Amino acid sequence: MHITKIEDFHADGGWRTLSFLKITTDEGLVGWSEYSQGFGVGGVTEIIHKFAPLAKTFDPRDVGVMGESLRSHTRIVSGAITHQAVAAIENACLDIKAKALGVPVYSLFGGPFRERLSLYWSHCGTMRAWNRDLFEKEFGREPIRSLDDFKRLGAEAAARGFRAVKTNPVALGSKGMQFSSGVRMAPGFLDRNLDPRMLAQMVEQVAAMREGIGPDTGLMFDLNFGLRTEGFIRVAKALERFDMTWLEIDMHDPAGLATVRRSSSTPITSLESLHGLRHYRPYFENQSVDVAVVDVPWNGVWESVRIATLAEAFEVACAPHNFYGHLASLMSAHFCASIPNFRIMEYEVDDVPWKDDLVTVPPVVENGELILPKGPGWGTEVNEEGLRAHPPRARPRSS
Repeated sequence: MHITKIEDFHADGGWRTLSFLKITTDEGLVGWSEYSQGFGVGGVTEIIHKFAPLAKTFDPRDVGVMGESLRSHTRIVSGAITHQAVAAIENACLDIKAKALGVPVYSLFGGPFRERLSLYWSHCGTMRAWNRDLFEKEFGREPIRSLDDFKRLGAEAAARGFRAVKTNPVALGSKGMQFSSGVRMAPGFLDRNLDPRMLAQMVEQVAAMREGIGPDTGLMFDLNFGLRTEGFIRVAKALERFDMTWLEIDMHDPAGLATVRRSSSTPITSLESLHGLRHYRPYFENQSVDVAVVDVPWNGVWESVRIATLAEAFEVACAPHNFYGHLASLMSAHFCASIPNFRIMEYEVDDVPWKDDLVTVPPVVENGELILPKGPGWGTEVNEEGLRAHPPRARPRSS
């Protein structure tokens, strides 16, 4: 079997662009993957097509040797963009291999370990607060402008059966809390300090969400790279009384992250920004996290399963980083079904109304659980007609 064509497709994802890779073979089998083109400075699509001539020299069913061979060409200049480009190609080839065998992708990794995956509502209230015009004016969603709005949305999430919710610090009302996630230029993004007013507002927001969801639904709070070690410790201690599922933070220092974890009874989750097995190892050796987050589109399912195996040796559970479209959700679901140490799966509930139109078989969610698909490959295809109906929206660009 040979690869005859590698194509990229893109669609309007509201506050982001959704990107897809299609690999066609000489035997008529087609493999799909979803990847992230717009995060950071972009460039993943260009690297994919740089890899295309080399990828075409392999049988797409030889996923492991292809991936390792492609990565070897970037070993001296390895980095996130090249790793994500290889992962996109690998994931599409896994779809091809599973279809050729007539089995789901998780069957290639010894799964399924489970057929229903517990979900948490990611960015619960966050997206409605960060993108108010988009969600209120275009999508007709209830606004998030007050602590009462957080309570209401939390109650809705619990009533719909979601096992947990995750939110982020947001500016409410006229208080104008300015908190930078640390991943883009914004007020305070260089110093990343925590002042008392900011901490008090975070506690108020978490308290409102806890009141809304009740005592039996899990609660997460995500700070990304927004603070330094001292600030993360202060937040973790301040949130102990809310019985958190986890505080999610990002830090490129295994020992510093371990210090945060030891400082408080609040469980610590991290590592979503890492690429590759070797980058995860020092965090496990330092006992830095309670739950390791793995981005499947960025690492590839094959590498993600290897990371989860290493985590298992250190008694660490894994959860996918999943803020994409439906295909990526199903890719992450196959990863979750392929590992014994699965914790809970991230799921974007607040999303564009046409999300279902971009795939042939959308994920099935019942009472806060994703039902694992049983069809070959990912269990769905990308709907090219749906992509054409929702082209990426123009975004400001200058140089």
